[in-house]
Amino acid sequence: MTPEESHFTTDEAIRLDVFLTQSLGQTRNQITQLIEQNCVTVDGKATAKSGLKLKPSQNVHIRFPEQKSTPALKVDFEVEVLFEDNDILVINKPSSLTVHPAPSVKEATLVDWLKHKGIALSTLSGEERHGIVHRLDRGTSGAMVIAKNNEAHEALSLQLQDKTMGRFYLAVITPPLKEVSTIIDRPIGRSAHNRLKMAISETGKNAKTEFRKLLPSNDESEELIACKLYTGRTHQIRVHLESISRHIMGDHLYGTSAKSDKMERILLHAYNLYFTHPTTKERVSFTAPLASVMEDYLQKHFDSKELHELIDPVRIERLFSTESL
Repeated sequence: MTPEESHFTTDEAIRLDVFLTQSLGQTRNQITQLIEQNCVTVDGKATAKSGLKLKPSQNVHIRFPEQKSTPALKVDFEVEVLFEDNDILVINKPSSLTVHPAPSVKEATLVDWLKHKGIALSTLSGEERHGIVHRLDRGTSGAMVIAKNNEAHEALSLQLQDKTMGRFYLAVITPPLKEVSTIIDRPIGRSAHNRLKMAISETGKNAKTEFRKLLPSNDESEELIACKLYTGRTHQIRVHLESISRHIMGDHLYGTSAKSDKMERILLHAYNLYFTHPTTKERVSFTAPLASVMEDYLQKHFDSKELHELIDPVRIERLFSTESL
């Protein structure tokens, strides 16, 4: 089988490994391995330097080595499919499901489920991330798009990079936000105090999130908010909320240890996802229904009459004006 190939053109001065990490959605270590295996050329010339400084308009060509197939683990769960065609699969990821295999992950993942379904997937980012264009944290539920071929994967990855793919989240936080709209634009890196956490770090990667008030809880101690990601850093929403002394209910890593927070899952849901379809070039939008745990919590602690009107996907998208970009 001929190894897969991909092409990208730079639009700014940037390190080679950083550029490919952003373009392919792989880890820096995986990109370094590709470069060291002589799989990458810049303007037709092979390079083994991960830190090579690229200039605008340079052409980067990646020739991927053949991937060895690994057997899927046994799967005892189902995943809701929101949409599927020859190019993409949009799903509603359940909470507690890890997206892709890793040495520390022992249970079946979303990738294992995809393999059991016999779905043809992109291999652009390697065996362990079959077709995964973007990820959600294990505890976060909601909308995800999967690429079923390399052309779709590349097109969607570019939309992530140029921010034409949009994601809106719903979260229940405490205490409520002070302002109707709160924008946090602060870099995020690995925490120096807890390797399981990320933190605000001046040496980290740029990260920007906007938060909007939706509805206070019946006792006004909590609040349902909408969140928009302008970047996609690990734990971004949780870290930015922690930076203003807010936390998501059920988040026992970044939240408090308050006895009142007995949630078994974090109340964070990737509610709406929009992008340009890689083949039809039409703008498409998908809304992932809330899981029963989050739906029940909202019905119990919030005004149910207002709730569903306020979380209308069209209304939420209109809340986030282009003026905040």
